[in-house]
Amino acid sequence: MVRISDDPRRFEAGSELVHEDGRTLVVETARAHRDRFLVKFEGLSDRDAAETLRGALYVPAEDARELESGEFWEHDLTGLDVVRAGTGEVVGTVSHVLPGAAQDLLAVETPAGERLVPMVAEIVVEVDPGARRVTIDPPEGLL
Repeated sequence: MVRISDDPRRFEAGSELVHEDGRTLVVETARAHRDRFLVKFEGLSDRDAAETLRGALYVPAEDARELESGEFWEHDLTGLDVVRAGTGEVVGTVSHVLPGAAQDLLAVETPAGERLVPMVAEIVVEVDPGARRVTIDPPEGLL
């Protein structure tokens, strides 16, 4: 499963989403409202019940959009080792990804605690999910 994608067609009437408890939910209607979508699901008319769905909806992996070069799903990054370019020293593990206005941030669990690493080409040199590794070239003081 893939956490909800950034494909706005994901909420077209008839689209199916999967709740983390395994239920399949079918979109009845949806509309943009400020910076989010307001979605009504078939068979679910209670707003309070709908609120409990927030953050718990997924898309079957086969229905996720094709990623462009340099794009990754959060679940593909979580758990990867973070290593220093040049030395290969393991500095921590990606615990999650924080979406940002300018760029996303990798939350890296290090022996000294959580550190946030901007996902910019100058710092994140390589992401290799197959090797379970993110290679970074951090500026002085970042870690």
